[in-house]
Amino acid sequence: MNATRTLQSVGWICIRDGRLLVVRSVGRDAFYLPGGKIEPGESHQQALVREVREELTIELAPQGLAPAMLVSATAHGLDNTQLHMHCYTSPGNGEPKPAREIQELAWVDSHDTSRCAPAVVTVLRNLHAQGQCR
Repeated sequence: MNATRTLQSVGWICIRDGRLLVVRSVGRDAFYLPGGKIEPGESHQQALVREVREELTIELAPQGLAPAMLVSATAHGLDNTQLHMHCYTSPGNGEPKPAREIQELAWVDSHDTSRCAPAVVTVLRNLHAQGQCR
């Protein structure tokens, strides 16, 4: 039996009109939070600022990042892998546009879980329970 490996990532929670901003990368079949892997030597905040800039051309102010939740879920598309996603909120400067590997962005709510990766489903359920997302 293979040992389960753990991935650490960061995700940006951006809510507008009761909907959560999500992205879909080229070749993927599910939506994810904007964000991604933490590179060696990066803090969570540095990784999130870099990833959101690369994926959506949005500038986040590191001092404006506020921890929102830690989500643990099965990593979508990876066998024997558990994802620990450190989620943050922050105002963003600019309007999100798909860039680099991002093919599509969408605004989803708790009725759209079939389109989302497991970690995003958990985020949506938490936000809905808190009254922050439809």
